[in-house]
Amino acid sequence: MKDIITIGDAMIAFNPVTTGPMRFSESFVKKVGGAELNVVIGCSRLGLSTGWISRLGNDEFGKHIRNFARGEGVDVSQVELVENYPTSLNFKEIKEDGNVNTFYYREKSPVLTMTPDSLQEEYFRNAKILHITGIFPAVNTENNLPIMKQAIKLAKKHGVMVSFDPNIRLKLWSKEEASRILSSLLPDVDILLAGSEEMEIILGINEPKAIIEACKKFGIKYVAIKKGSEGSVGYYNNEQIELPAVKVKKVVDTVGAGDGFNAGFLYGITNNWPLEKTLTFANTIGAMVVGVKGDNEGLPYYDEVLEQLGEKEIIER
Repeated sequence: MKDIITIGDAMIAFNPVTTGPMRFSESFVKKVGGAELNVVIGCSRLGLSTGWISRLGNDEFGKHIRNFARGEGVDVSQVELVENYPTSLNFKEIKEDGNVNTFYYREKSPVLTMTPDSLQEEYFRNAKILHITGIFPAVNTENNLPIMKQAIKLAKKHGVMVSFDPNIRLKLWSKEEASRILSSLLPDVDILLAGSEEMEIILGINEPKAIIEACKKFGIKYVAIKKGSEGSVGYYNNEQIELPAVKVKKVVDTVGAGDGFNAGFLYGITNNWPLEKTLTFANTIGAMVVGVKGDNEGLPYYDEVLEQLGEKEIIER
């Protein structure tokens, strides 16, 4: 039985050694990236059982990503290496304040070799939560949206909760297309993990209370609205809580913070924690991630989160 499974593209992320405009960056460090993969890596480090459905190029980059995910404890039995489709890439431009611009090279993504029939029903039968994002259909709507809908169909058939992060990437599609496609998925969502600015694109509203009211009408059980440096708002079972962001000493790289938050929130749900404890846990992980360069290097282990929360003594020497 898997606690969390996900489906999505993964990439080799090239991080610059220096900050500033990418045209002046001469050296890059090879990392592994991809929002869906980041989330299950985060969940795996916290101690959950995880699985990932994807395709990678049968090249050195694809082999590296698969080995990396396997080494993080993620089940990769549903990940295949395919010929003639190079593993996706992205190059990052990191600014002095830690904010990031991303340049994608994923037009011929290996996930384009997938079809709805690529999904094995048994894999969904043995899962608790399916985590999906808006990035997968954005990579190629015509090919990937039917696969996502089939994944949701299989999840619903077997009582698997659907977790959804819009993760809108406007370099991959327009606001209009994102709104049209992602809003159509909301009636099947059980757990919404979104930024307020994303919900403005999808539903035309950005105020947390209004977002939560709209989610109730869709039948969404859990809502987490990520507000970055302003904290987050959570909702479950008629309870709404707003918590401030956890203060950080220095923001180094903002990429992956939302994925870390997601992992923390999903961990709380799988353990039936109260909403406030779940939201605090998720906020803490998000803050920990921004202090480390890389898409998933900052995702903490469970004991490290407890230390950050002051619930476990730190022994340094």
